[in-house]
Amino acid sequence: MRPGISGQPVSAVVWVERDQLRANGYNPNHVAPTELRLLKRSILATGWTQPIVARRDGEIVDGFHRWTIAADPKVAALTGGLMPVAYVDDLAEVDQIAATIRHNRARGEHGIAPMAAIVRRLIETDGQPERWLIDELGMEDEEVMRLADRSGMPTRSGNEAFGNGWVPR
Repeated sequence: MRPGISGQPVSAVVWVERDQLRANGYNPNHVAPTELRLLKRSILATGWTQPIVARRDGEIVDGFHRWTIAADPKVAALTGGLMPVAYVDDLAEVDQIAATIRHNRARGEHGIAPMAAIVRRLIETDGQPERWLIDELGMEDEEVMRLADRSGMPTRSGNEAFGNGWVPR
């Protein structure tokens, strides 16, 4: 990769037709239908905020699920069927696989306590109804309820250690 801003793939995002890209055959990442619906909602509500990362030959390195959602007529209508793509210089297969895995793993996961604080804020301070959280954040009824009132969440005070039955991340 070339140093400097102009050498970064994101500095040269281009809009391409969906059929110019294709899935790779090794991606171990799977997104459940609920999260796919949330991804669709995200693109429809906020627009394309991340490009697909692909090799010059069209094979997707990162963004398979965004590419999948782009086939939806409502998503396609946003941009006339085009998708943003950041091309990476042709990579050796092992480097491409490593890049895919790094992209997948670097996304992280939500911690329970910070997510509970966000849910409570959205409900108590911002006045959002629980239905809004379910629709906009892709949450389940019970998940909203538990995070809003912290039921079922482990607590501790002072320097008490957690028991062996529950290990915080």
